[in-house]
Amino acid sequence: MTINCNGTLIDISSPKVMGILNTTPDSFFDGGKYTNDSHILNRVESMLNDGATFIDLGAYSSRPGAKEVSVQEELKRSVPTTELILKNFPETLLSIDTFRAEVAKEAIEAGACIVNDISGGTLDPNMIPTVGKLRVPYILMHMKGNPETMQTKITYRNFMRELLYYFSERIAEANAHKINDVIIDPGFGFAKNLDQNYELMAKLDVLHILGLPLLVGISRKSMIYKLLETDASQALNGTTSLNTIALSKGANILRVHDVKEAMECIKIKEMIAKNNFSI
Repeated sequence: MTINCNGTLIDISSPKVMGILNTTPDSFFDGGKYTNDSHILNRVESMLNDGATFIDLGAYSSRPGAKEVSVQEELKRSVPTTELILKNFPETLLSIDTFRAEVAKEAIEAGACIVNDISGGTLDPNMIPTVGKLRVPYILMHMKGNPETMQTKITYRNFMRELLYYFSERIAEANAHKINDVIIDPGFGFAKNLDQNYELMAKLDVLHILGLPLLVGISRKSMIYKLLETDASQALNGTTSLNTIALSKGANILRVHDVKEAMECIKIKEMIAKNNFSI
């Protein structure tokens, strides 16, 4: 199982790590930490050294209740940062985390090679056609509403069935626009309550029926720290536990704040798989 990033085929049948880089002042865990050039470059270098295959650049906080950011502000945060990273680390496989086609287009033209869309094309009708023209991999996530409203949209008749229907519909549109590499992200924490998030993790392998690579992003999210009665800063152990479960259910990419720890999960999982040990 491979995806094509800037002409390089990346084998994701062996799980990979996507490191999170937020250039926002209000992200739930690391907001405001990476807003100048030296901090950004130090963060990228650290994640690459720890084993990240991809870096995911976000310039619009998608935490529950996040306020809207103008297109101009998102562009100002993302495009120069894309250029900065690739000037200093030219081999970086950079993903742009945006639901806006204009931002995706400019970031890809600046050198990014993946579009990561939390809305699966539902918040900007130009997104999927734009990605099709850009001919880059597309991470298609499940969400209802937008970051301001999503936590009011948690009513489902049949939770997993509705997720599968959503993905089938969005994948068909992506295929119609000739997007060759689609990666699905079930959207932990997006339009889902605590029980639904854990049902999703328990049934994660059901999504393999779609026949596409699977990205899991649960790093330090409230589904962990609310259950454990702590906060995001104390949620690394819970994150590692859930990443391990996600890998056991076939996750291909882990999107994380803590790259080293995620790589350790993969190394242990692959050791067991390599030797055909049964658990």
